[in-house]
Amino acid sequence: MLKQRLQHKLLQKLSPQQIQMIKLLEIPAIQLEQRIKKEMEENPVLEEGNEENPFEEQEESGEEQSGEQQDEFSLEDYMQDDEIPSYRLNTQNYSADDKREEIPFTLGSSFREQLKSQLGLRKLTEEQEILAEYILGNIDDDGYLRRELESIADDLAFSVGMEASYEALHEVMMIIQEFDPAGVGARNLQECLLLQISRKDLEHPVTGLAHRILKNHFEEFTNKHYDKITQRLGITEKELKEALEEILRLNPKPGGAMGDSQGKSFHHIVPDFMLEENEGSLQLYLNSNNVPELRVSRTYSDMFKSYSANKASATRDEKDAITFVKQKLDSAKWFIDAIKQRQNTMLLTMNAILDYQEGYFYDGDETRMRPMILKNIADITNLDISTISRVVNSKYIQTHFGIYPLKYFFSEGMQTESGEEVSTREIKKILQDCIDNEEKRKPLTDDRLAAILNDKGYQIARRTVAKYREQLGLPVARLRKEL
Repeated sequence: MLKQRLQHKLLQKLSPQQIQMIKLLEIPAIQLEQRIKKEMEENPVLEEGNEENPFEEQEESGEEQSGEQQDEFSLEDYMQDDEIPSYRLNTQNYSADDKREEIPFTLGSSFREQLKSQLGLRKLTEEQEILAEYILGNIDDDGYLRRELESIADDLAFSVGMEASYEALHEVMMIIQEFDPAGVGARNLQECLLLQISRKDLEHPVTGLAHRILKNHFEEFTNKHYDKITQRLGITEKELKEALEEILRLNPKPGGAMGDSQGKSFHHIVPDFMLEENEGSLQLYLNSNNVPELRVSRTYSDMFKSYSANKASATRDEKDAITFVKQKLDSAKWFIDAIKQRQNTMLLTMNAILDYQEGYFYDGDETRMRPMILKNIADITNLDISTISRVVNSKYIQTHFGIYPLKYFFSEGMQTESGEEVSTREIKKILQDCIDNEEKRKPLTDDRLAAILNDKGYQIARRTVAKYREQLGLPVARLRKEL
């Protein structure tokens, strides 16, 4: 027997303005100028100059707002941003004659741009496109999706009011895992290597064996328990060696490989923030170089008021003109507000990072860097974790001791024997120093490195040492050995 029931479900669909705001917050300083120029080309109401408010007289006259204006997306509500004191909203402006340090680096089109370009080749629903862009925004520079899909679903629900099931996210994630380079979008090393080996001919004996080792005996492989693998698979040492050679041809960091392969054209890092140390005081500025002041054109606002005053006697063409100008005025006002909101949100976030890592920012001593994750900054700013992630992604700060990506200041933490919480970056620095100063004919093994750290009060396992060493891009001891 068929049963009918009425179910009420509240869903919020992202508006075009919300999507644009998300994208505006994501872009770094080097792209902001281009984005503003594009908007000015498409909207003649926008022009350079100090802002004027053409809506003041309209509001004073009590003129009725259109339905579209009443439903206008509130940036403040969406970003959950509190009012920021004026002294924390400094921007750093430069004249054309001023010099600004820019650091060249070798990259073609960015890793994420190449992923997004592949996204455009897939036939996706509108919802899938939103989920895909959100997942791509959570893929790190190595090409991994290290966040749980459940956490991403929570972000979508709390930050933009969009419900997404685990199944829907998983389906989109699998589409992204088909992108180039092979292995992108993997959630761990095993999945990354399996995605790569699966694109090869698994009917080939060596490739098929490599796939079986990665899928069913990954723990033995990572721990180099090769005798267990040969026994359990019933293979010879020669067959094992051939399979291992096939595995070693795979790339554990597909994101890095994609960037390196494009390294033929030089670009410049333009820092989004400038940090100066002056007589023991830190001063933070938002780099607004080449970003023009925007205002709404007085000509168009006067035109709109003139048309509106004679609305009753207006012809059809004049009414169409009123509608057109009104849309452009609303769009221009929203864009100006969005740029301001972007500045406020970025400064709010960077100030929180600065306060949290204050000891480090005075002299750049890595041992003074505190463990810090996105949630720490989200709690301080009352912004969503996904918003903090967008601010941090692809942004740089110029300090008195160098230029750094904002991601550099985030790291996990652990406790020493005395119970003191330390950053994993501090541990990595000790590892780096140990390996830099080791006897090259007898390099330190991971077991020996773990013992050294334990002697220093850091309770850390050999497997964790291996993980940190790999993150530093350092090979195993036998590959570091010099004759």
